[in-house]
Parts: sequence; C-alpha cells; structure tokens
Amino acid sequence: MLTPPRGLPDDALSSLLVREWGLTVKSLTYRAVGFGSHHWELVDTSGSRWFVTVDEPADANKLHASLSVAMDLRATGHTFCVAPIPTAGNQPMLRHGPFTVAVYPFVDGTSFEWNAFAGPEHRQATLDMIIQLHTAPPIVRRHARVDDFAVPHRDEVERALKQPGPDCGPYSTAVADLLVEHAEPLRRVLARYDELVLGSRAEPVRAVLTHGEPHSGNTMRTPTGWRLIDWDTVLVSPPERDLWLIEPGDGSIFAAYADATGVLVRPSTIMLFQLRWALTDIAVEVRRFRRPHTGTPDDAEGWEILRSVVTRID
Repeated sequence: MLTPPRGLPDDALSSLLVREWGLTVKSLTYRAVGFGSHHWELVDTSGSRWFVTVDEPADANKLHASLSVAMDLRATGHTFCVAPIPTAGNQPMLRHGPFTVAVYPFVDGTSFEWNAFAGPEHRQATLDMIIQLHTAPPIVRRHARVDDFAVPHRDEVERALKQPGPDCGPYSTAVADLLVEHAEPLRRVLARYDELVLGSRAEPVRAVLTHGEPHSGNTMRTPTGWRLIDWDTVLVSPPERDLWLIEPGDGSIFAAYADATGVLVRPSTIMLFQLRWALTDIAVEVRRFRRPHTGTPDDAEGWEILRSVVTRID
C-alpha cells in the first residue's frame, strides 16, 4: 500500500516486534511497495535488516494457514520460499486487533515489477520453483486450505449492479457510473466464471499446492538463486492457478510444465483463473468505494485498477 494503516502507529508496531520477535529496533521505515499489504524495513541495533508486513485480512485464519505452509516449505529444504520468521510462540504471524503482523528476513537481490518478466530465463526459473511447489511432499500440505473458487467480496459487486452505493466519498459517483455502463458484460463474465467452476470442481484429483500469485513482481533474483515471495495466497488448487501468470502467450511454459510433470494444462481452467483474477480486482475495489473514503493515494490507485479492469473485461 502507498500509505501506512490507520490505527497502528510505529511505536505500537515497534513494541510488538520487540515483544513477539525479540528484535531490537534501531529504525522502522515505511516502504510504499506493492498494493495490498503494508510494508516496513526494520534495522536492528546490530545493523541487520528485516522486512515487516501488516495486513487487514477478512480471514486471518486463511492467512495463518498460508504462512504456515510457507514455514513448512522452508523447513523441508525448499530454499526458494521466503518464509516468515516465527514468533516467540512459534507462529507465522501475530494478530493485533484488526491487523496481522509478520516478519521476514530481508532479501538482498533484484526485484521486478508486475508483468515484467526479464525474459525466457526468468520465466523458466519461476516455473522451476512452481514445479517444486506443486510436487512438494504431502507433509507440506498439512495446513493448506482447499480452494473454494470463491471471488472475495463478490456480493459487493452483485449489490452494486442492482443499485448504486451511498455517496460516501469522491469516487462514489464515478464508480456507480462505471458499473452501470459495463453492467451486462460484468454479469456475463460472472455467469461464465460459475460455469467454469463447475467443470473444475468435477476433478479435484488435479489439485496441487499452489502459490496463487507467482507473477514477476513476486520473484527475486539473489546471488544464491531465485526466490519466490508473498506466500499469503497459498491454496490446494488446480495447477493452472499458478501457470497462467507465467505463460508468455506462446504455450512454451504450458508445454514445459507438461514435460516436467506429465500434467496437461487445460485452457478452460486457465480462463477460470484469469477471470477470477479480474473479478477479484473489481470486487475488492468496489468494496473500497462503497464505504467511506477520502481520496487518498491508495484510493486513486484503486480507482485506476477498477477502471482499467472493468473496461478491459468488455
């Protein structure tokens, strides 16, 4: 996120980090990177650096399950996984009011933007990590939840398509107008998504352990190899949940995955996850703007995401 969360001042966060992780805080600097979680860089009194994330998840239990899987992956030798540092109580995160806090080792390396793979080598390296994840031993799945194919906050979109939301901020009218203009395409996409889900539910045997968001922005190249970060969306799900984000459009990644695993990629399931990604972006931002908002930089970014995705979904 571009701005720190309200209700969690730095001194309160520092106290949690000292108490629950035993860190000695020399400096704590907010980093406006990514869009979804809040991030800080922490430097302790020895000069070591750490990466702190704070979320306001609707389902903290789901996040706990995902991060527990990441810890198990790391414990079983999957060094590409950047897993959280456990708390004093050996938990992957801490709940504090509406917030969840997690601490990670600071990774030195090259980061990438969303949808900005550096070339075939980068895509292949990401695929190699995903294959290791999909073929990880069963013990690693012990905490993982099974994908229910739900679109988070879908109900917000369906309500908004029936009637505009309250005038609760500077983007309310623009959002209402946007949804009226694109109402029919949105309804068609929701219906098509439901059809694709029915087909996927019929074959649970294809499910593997998936990351959920292995796009280029969640990869890092380090002196000791490639890393995959942001493990808060782990689910047991069809392999296409990960693969569609790596494929350049020529079928090469799908073919390489089939050669390595013997599993053929299904175009209909690829479409399912492409549609869910778009519908989730829409639903999250519609929910934002049907509640009081003030026009912060995060609101401006959310509006651009919503406008872009809704227009493209036509």
